[in-house]
Amino acid sequence: MSEIFANRIDLQLPDSDIGYYPEFLNTNEADYFFKVLKDTTPWKQDNITVYGKTYPQPRLTALFGDNSKPYSYSNITMHPHAFTAELLELRNKLQMEIDVHFTSCLLNLYRNGKDSNGWHADDEKALGKNPIIASITLGQERYFHLKHKLNKDLKQKILLEHGSLLLMKGETQHCWYHQIPKTAKTIQERINITFRIIQ
Repeated sequence: MSEIFANRIDLQLPDSDIGYYPEFLNTNEADYFFKVLKDTTPWKQDNITVYGKTYPQPRLTALFGDNSKPYSYSNITMHPHAFTAELLELRNKLQMEIDVHFTSCLLNLYRNGKDSNGWHADDEKALGKNPIIASITLGQERYFHLKHKLNKDLKQKILLEHGSLLLMKGETQHCWYHQIPKTAKTIQERINITFRIIQ
């Protein structure tokens, strides 16, 4: 196991398997990937429908994959672009560490503190029974909130830093919701890359 993965911070939440790796990428690597992905990704802003109301999604997104399988959530269906060299490099780095072959990745661009991602679980049927989600943060650090689906007293938040990796496995998506909330602070852009396996 590499030094990166030896430095795992286990969130130690019940009904979950969540590890945080603060230095998955060093600062120079993280700066490089942020710039390239910001400049070259075909970002788009889809409309999202929640509780019968439709409005522009409060962030920009793009889907990439090594197969042609779409990904659907909240009445949005995304079709993948081919992996870029940079995304393949990140995927290979992950694969070497955790021996998982990810087929797809969803990129989110949070442009400022008004951009957010509401409470949800990555439990779509296409992701399989116990999905593995590998989430890399580039740019502005943001708080990641978790709350248990049944026990309302179980809550947690963690600051996702530039170059960090959050790895969620096991029954996490069955038992926990997560979100990136809005903030009134003046903050910079954040790119989030979530690698996943679309069945």
